[in-house]
Amino acid sequence: MILHRFNHVLWDMGFNWFARWLSHFARWFTGIEIHPGATIGRRFFIDHGMGVVIGETAEIGDDCTLYHGVTLGGTSWNAGKRHPTLKNNVVVGAGAKVLGPITLAEGVRIGSNAVVTKDVEKNSTVVGVPGRVIHHHDETQKKRDEIAEKLGFDAYGATRDAPDPVATAINKMLDHIHAMDEKMETMCVALKQFGAEIDVTNLPDLGSCSLSNGEPDDDDTEKIKTN
Repeated sequence: MILHRFNHVLWDMGFNWFARWLSHFARWFTGIEIHPGATIGRRFFIDHGMGVVIGETAEIGDDCTLYHGVTLGGTSWNAGKRHPTLKNNVVVGAGAKVLGPITLAEGVRIGSNAVVTKDVEKNSTVVGVPGRVIHHHDETQKKRDEIAEKLGFDAYGATRDAPDPVATAINKMLDHIHAMDEKMETMCVALKQFGAEIDVTNLPDLGSCSLSNGEPDDDDTEKIKTN
């Protein structure tokens, strides 16, 4: 990524030949081909990067993740915008192909080996050939994503709809953790009402994972009983 950002500066300055030469050297050295004209945001991460291809007019937002074999490609030789735009927090699974001047909105998850040629709405999950939306964001998935973000882990962009027993187990663990956090928050509030002094100075800031003081719903209670 450091080499690409240097190449991108050269490209913007008009040193196209030199930028292309360095990008070819980077492809030979890393197995990742990023055109120097591509625009890439902060905290971009490529996991097991062999075979990743990012086209010239591709635009990638902040906190995006690509896995091995991903192609952000074009569908024509016409001048102008011809590669995808990825907004913030997009995850593209191994072997997926995102083609054409389309937009993947914030929080989109693309399943492994999917082929996507149309715009995808915010917080959707796409699988298959051609790509189809199998999941829109709901409150339960939002809680899972918040906990996963706090833990610093995203199971390859997997959702509860993915037929993967490991991903399913991880999702259940995230549900359980969230339910435990809610109960602990409720206990702390009750103890404070009785005058107890509780030291929470060493607890991490939950940020967007802030929990309400209400009782957990029946679904959470059932998950705890069955785990």
